[in-house]
Amino acid sequence: MTGKAGVTMRPLFLALPDVAHALSVSQSVVKKLVRENDFPKPRLLSPRRVGWLVTEIEEWALSRPQSNLLPPPSGESP
Repeated sequence: MTGKAGVTMRPLFLALPDVAHALSVSQSVVKKLVRENDFPKPRLLSPRRVGWLVTEIEEWALSRPQSNLLPPPSGESP
């Protein structure tokens, strides 16, 4: 995103589909994590719109433990 002065700014908030895509999970998984208090709650952006703060998503992602599991080969489900 480029402003009037030509300053480039990355998104501050993401909508649910974008959060799910960024995390490589489904939207229902994001909602479940929020309900279980295992993921940041969305912020109120307007009376009928919410979004997740990108920095909080990044902090959450960095706090996830490392895994010994390898991803499945391409085309296979876990």
